[in-house]
Amino acid sequence: MIVRAWDGGGPSRQGRRGDLRQAHLGLRALAVGAVLAAAIVVVVTLLMGHESYRVHARFLNASQLVRGNLVEVAGQPAGKVESIRLGAGGLADVGLRIDDAYAPLRRGTQITVRQASLSGVANRYLDLRLGPHGAPAVPDGGTIGSDATTTAVDLDQLFDTFDARTRKALTGVLRGSAAQYRDSGRAYGEGLLYLNPSLSASSRVLRELNRDNPLLERFVVSSSKLVSDVAARRDDLAGLVDHLATTTTAIGDEQAALGDAIHTLPPFMRRANSTFVNLRAALDDLDPLVRDSKPAARRLRPFLAQLRPLARAARPTLNDLSALLRRKGLRNDLVELTRAQVPVANVAVGRVQANGKAREGALPASTSALRDAATEFGYARPYAPDLLGWFDDFSHTGTYDALGGVSRVGTHADAFMLVSGQLMPVPPQLRDAAFVASGGVRDQRNRCPGAAEHPAADGSGPYKPSPDYNCDPAQRLPGP
Repeated sequence: MIVRAWDGGGPSRQGRRGDLRQAHLGLRALAVGAVLAAAIVVVVTLLMGHESYRVHARFLNASQLVRGNLVEVAGQPAGKVESIRLGAGGLADVGLRIDDAYAPLRRGTQITVRQASLSGVANRYLDLRLGPHGAPAVPDGGTIGSDATTTAVDLDQLFDTFDARTRKALTGVLRGSAAQYRDSGRAYGEGLLYLNPSLSASSRVLRELNRDNPLLERFVVSSSKLVSDVAARRDDLAGLVDHLATTTTAIGDEQAALGDAIHTLPPFMRRANSTFVNLRAALDDLDPLVRDSKPAARRLRPFLAQLRPLARAARPTLNDLSALLRRKGLRNDLVELTRAQVPVANVAVGRVQANGKAREGALPASTSALRDAATEFGYARPYAPDLLGWFDDFSHTGTYDALGGVSRVGTHADAFMLVSGQLMPVPPQLRDAAFVASGGVRDQRNRCPGAAEHPAADGSGPYKPSPDYNCDPAQRLPGP
């Protein structure tokens, strides 16, 4: 049998195949065109999009920064260091590229040079503390002044601040320490293991102190007021202790009557027990009354049921009370304890003969000491924010290295300068002049409260509590 294909009277098979090929080629051209259009849109978007946000930061010195160092916000990458050059006035001009997520920076932003670890040299990064949200923005290409930046201080620069005699003495101390721990390293290491809980506890204490600075400040202020109030009422406090001594003496004088009363207490309790037993039969006779009283005294019956075992269980305790108050022997009962309060009161309140001299009692002496310390507390009170700021900076931890947590503690000074793009050491004989030229100031030993920070824009800091307060507002951090 031969079967012929029926084409339905339409175009031939070859014609239909050609039409399909044409349609396929048209779709392919359309797809290629769409891809090219999308690529052009992406390129235009990249070319026409926002440029990277860049700012310049002025530092007292470059602090061993290099191009490529990270810029971080709360431990998260936020940009990189792009350039380092010598700026006006001998300051280091550091160019920063800031990621779009943190751009633009606000006025009030603080930039601090940090060390990633203690085991390297060129391992610094910049830590940003962002300014308030409503503050004006730093424009693209703008500058953050040295009053908002903090440089690192190297240990060598700290040693250079000492004179030759001090450095020689310090060398002797270090060599003596080496001799002290020679051949004792293993024992010293084992001893440090026992020190770890103490350091952990100290860290927790500092963390708790740092958790609520206003609360700690109020505590210090309130403590000072309490000391002042106690010192002002010292006469009343001494009278209270004197009356207490008189009361305890009177109780001790009546020890015979008190002993007789306690001695007769056990027979009384035994008779009371018999009375309670006989009361049970009386309660049976009172059942009709109780039944009629249930609406008004429903809770009385559970209370009496719980009180009965308590009374039975209290008998041994009451029997032992007599022995507790008066027991044979010396200094082993409450009566003799009461008598002992009289010499304690004399030592605490009256004048005593000690070390060949008549002296005040413990409480009057404590009152005098607290009164004398009130002036010191009053002088130290305005410095509470500076003390709390030191707690905050000293207790704040840094990053982690191979040895674990690293504290962000560093000391730095101007022993290096950036010359023609290279970090060059400053000769020792020129370091004092370089230190002064970079804005350093020495012998500031009478600062006013708040002088640990740069002067406030509104002139409120440094703070001088009164015109005759013993501090010099001119002693402050360098820079505007």
